[in-house]
Amino acid sequence: MPILPRQRDVYPDALLDAGAADPFGKAAAAPDSRWVAFYTLARREKDLMRRLAAAAVPFYAPLVQRRLHTAGGRVRHSYVPLFPGYVFAPVDDQQRRDALATNTVARWLSIPDERTLVDDLRAIKRLIDSERPLTPEARLEPGHVVRVRSGPLRGVEGVVVKRRGEQRLVVAVRFLNQGASIELEDVDVERL
Repeated sequence: MPILPRQRDVYPDALLDAGAADPFGKAAAAPDSRWVAFYTLARREKDLMRRLAAAAVPFYAPLVQRRLHTAGGRVRHSYVPLFPGYVFAPVDDQQRRDALATNTVARWLSIPDERTLVDDLRAIKRLIDSERPLTPEARLEPGHVVRVRSGPLRGVEGVVVKRRGEQRLVVAVRFLNQGASIELEDVDVERL
């Protein structure tokens, strides 16, 4: 049983759909919008997401399920940000100022390569949507770059690393030099 119900981590729902006509994931955003990364005050990501959704400002901040063990032996689930402190949004100048006025943002970062960021966020979203166990990866290690050839993650590109005797596929958000990984057990990959 989750401590709190899962809240929306993408607004609107189709913001990062791979089938969208807009390769920058801004179909629902203003025409003059640019992707930015809002770096929030400590533990204020969900507050910012709620405020952006209420103001109809598009955003994405991936949430993943975490298991907590209480002293009494109970297991609880909560949803925590995959990238603590970051909320990504395609915003125009007014929307950016509105987000800064929420008093939840420490600073904002301009995204130099929007296409790469959107591709990375789409891949992360696909990993989360696959509902397979994810491991946050704070530091990425060099390895073989591969693409998944079949299965629900078909087309996702990442790096293969070995952790504690198991092969894992790491999908990164290059802008942050962070990512998430899944175990490569029955995933068919090809080297790029």
